[in-house]
Amino acid sequence: MCGFRPFFLLTALYAVLVLLAWSGFLGFGLAVPAVAGGPLVWHAHELMFGFGLAAVAGFVLTAVPEFTATPAFAPRVVLRFVLLWLAARAAFWFSGALAAVAGGWLDGADGQAARWLGHLPAALLEIGFACALLAAVAPRLWRDPERRQLGFLWGLAAMAAVVAGFHLDVLRGEYPMRWVLAGLGAMMALVVVAMSRISMRVMNDALDAERARRLPARTLRHVEEAELELPAYRARPPRRNLAVAAIAVYTVAEFLLPGSPITGWLGLGAAAAVFNLLNDWHVGRALFTRWAFLLYAVYWLLALGYLLLGLAHLGAPLAPSAGTHLLAIGAMGLSILAVLCIAGRTHAGYALDERPWVGVAAGSIVLAAVLRAAAGLPDTPAA
Repeated sequence: MCGFRPFFLLTALYAVLVLLAWSGFLGFGLAVPAVAGGPLVWHAHELMFGFGLAAVAGFVLTAVPEFTATPAFAPRVVLRFVLLWLAARAAFWFSGALAAVAGGWLDGADGQAARWLGHLPAALLEIGFACALLAAVAPRLWRDPERRQLGFLWGLAAMAAVVAGFHLDVLRGEYPMRWVLAGLGAMMALVVVAMSRISMRVMNDALDAERARRLPARTLRHVEEAELELPAYRARPPRRNLAVAAIAVYTVAEFLLPGSPITGWLGLGAAAAVFNLLNDWHVGRALFTRWAFLLYAVYWLLALGYLLLGLAHLGAPLAPSAGTHLLAIGAMGLSILAVLCIAGRTHAGYALDERPWVGVAAGSIVLAAVLRAAAGLPDTPAA
């Protein structure tokens, strides 16, 4: 019926599956699928291009028709995307096994040919999924008369490029982790673009509720005065565009100049640009409602992640993984939880969930991000 239904469900289930598998590997030495680059590449790839892209697909297939006032994607189109995503997951999981079988056929004479035969199905399916997603929404975004949603177009194009780069590195026999880090940068830019749209509704609903709470105690002639006491929330494009640009520049620098002080200063610049976004949120008591504060926390994790990355590249005694995990677990994880809970329930016709589990889930994500980031600080054992 709608893109978010299967993809949000797959996003939630896949997060549990991948993290259970990774926890089993770390805690008990259980095997994870053999892929080029080893277990760490499998873990990072599946959380970024499996879990992350599933959430992105569910969001854009649902939100872009609404943002551009175009018809919803037909169920058969959504089904094709779901089947393509599932096929890509299976092909990547079994890519190592396929390469081993191919090596047996070739009697180990040509390791490069075996790697190609094993990994090519995963490459074609995953690149195909990312490019098909871009092709599906690009005409609608571009034809929008005001072209207000082009941030999604550039973000999806960047994700398609990094997915292709990852698989090309694997096929060439190179370590592909740099592309996962580039994908994290593209994901963070998409988070800023998507959160600004969601926050406009959530924050202004919270402000309306705060006004309604105050009005009964006042006479009718004070209604206008009461409304003026609470500012309207606006996700201002200049601040958002500056933050997206700063994240993009840092991501390119990290890709081309890893470990350089230039990258460190750009990381601090990205952190400052995201911190600047927080100025839009300081509208009083409404900020501390459940959903508004959850979205606000995403920006804090985003800014702190780039702050730690910048300091690490400038020689501070901490590992870059501290900032990377604050972004990947914290900012990405919390923003995807917010999207699943807010966009999913809203588009299904339900009110936002007020049950305690949401706060527990959000708190658990933040705690996990902080603990994993702490493992990269001085005198702290690595996780």
